[in-house]
Amino acid sequence: MSPSWTSPETAGSSAVSIVAVTSIPEVHAGDDLGQLIHAAMAAEELQLVDGDVIVVTSKVVSKAEGRTRPATERLQAIADETDAVIAQRGDLQIVRTHHGFVMAAAGVDISNADDGTVLLLPQDPDASARRLRKQLQDLSGKEIGVIVTDTFGRPWRDGLTDVAIGAAGVVVLDDHRGRRDTFGRALESTVVATADELAAAADVVKGKARGIPVAVVRGSGVVSKDDGPGAAAIVRPSRDDLFTMGTHEAHRVGQQAAISLRRTIRAWTDAPVNAADVRAAVSDAVTAPAPHSTTPWRFVHLTSTTTRDALLQVMRERWIADLRADGLADEAIAKRVARGDLLRHCPELLIPVLVLDGAHDYPDTRRRHAERDMFVLSMGAAVQSLMVSLAARGLGSAWVSSTLFCPEDVQAVLDLPRRWWPMGAIALGYPLTRPAPRSARDAGDFIIDR
Repeated sequence: MSPSWTSPETAGSSAVSIVAVTSIPEVHAGDDLGQLIHAAMAAEELQLVDGDVIVVTSKVVSKAEGRTRPATERLQAIADETDAVIAQRGDLQIVRTHHGFVMAAAGVDISNADDGTVLLLPQDPDASARRLRKQLQDLSGKEIGVIVTDTFGRPWRDGLTDVAIGAAGVVVLDDHRGRRDTFGRALESTVVATADELAAAADVVKGKARGIPVAVVRGSGVVSKDDGPGAAAIVRPSRDDLFTMGTHEAHRVGQQAAISLRRTIRAWTDAPVNAADVRAAVSDAVTAPAPHSTTPWRFVHLTSTTTRDALLQVMRERWIADLRADGLADEAIAKRVARGDLLRHCPELLIPVLVLDGAHDYPDTRRRHAERDMFVLSMGAAVQSLMVSLAARGLGSAWVSSTLFCPEDVQAVLDLPRRWWPMGAIALGYPLTRPAPRSARDAGDFIIDR
């Protein structure tokens, strides 16, 4: 007896029954799949009636259409079938196929494939469903629908289930919006994936391990006169998908975007800065390259208002003294010094400090300067990494060079060792307005070929 399932009949609805077609032989490339299904149903005395839905696993469709590759070409086959890699963990890839399906390994499967081969999904599953529907309708004289299925995993859920990847003559989506629920409330977002529901239900009697590729669903009430839009209508358009990018794409786009979002920010909200984000950005900063396996970076976080005020005051006095020595008038000095208010009003202030411990002490000036330059470059890399990391976390920053011009004053106020050199200051906080990404510059303007 063929595996079957029948739903209980309830008031106002008819029973739905599902019967497996068990006598379909092994399918090979070039086989007439419609004829094989029709012959198997005749042998099992299964008569189609109007409104039946034939549910066919994509494996036999792919076999009949010759959609196979040598098993040695599996990885290349996955790459060829992939439109974009969505996520990856180890050897497992979740990809978007050229059909728009998001699934593991692009549907390239070794199960139920001939030895030494892998099976690909049908090139156009909806077209396959339309051809199969027309042939079975011609052979049976009945108005039916066809669903081609494949097995998908699901985000946030364990276990696999069959879904529709191709369909013809079936209402694939049943839009309930505007209808009333049993309590009389208007439904606003309910759209039922009827084709997927039938695909999963049919697998109750089919099943990959049973080797039964076809089932007949009767009583569903979803068969249409025309072929309809097919299962392609179930694929959510990217513009409507809250999860249009997977982790692989999001990481790549985020990495690129963070660099362009690193802008100099001078206006902030009053929101307190998340200390964990600052520490995480510093952790990123100290991955910078450094000479002689040293760790020449420190970041003094000015959490004390008293300390910040004392530092900015001594820096202001030194700046004024320098500008007067340059011969500037008081009005011009006041205008210059006002620029330092950025450090006074920013929510958080970090002082990057270069530590020269581990630097080689050469006897000549040329090599001593080169040695220090190596450490300064490392500090610059750390500062850039810090600011990009802050931008990636929604924080804005501004690097100000002022502490470079009064290192001894900064060392005294912050109680720093003599060989710890302040390398400017980094103001940070949440931007008052969202910074626009930096316009791309032509790399050709900055590359000199020799």
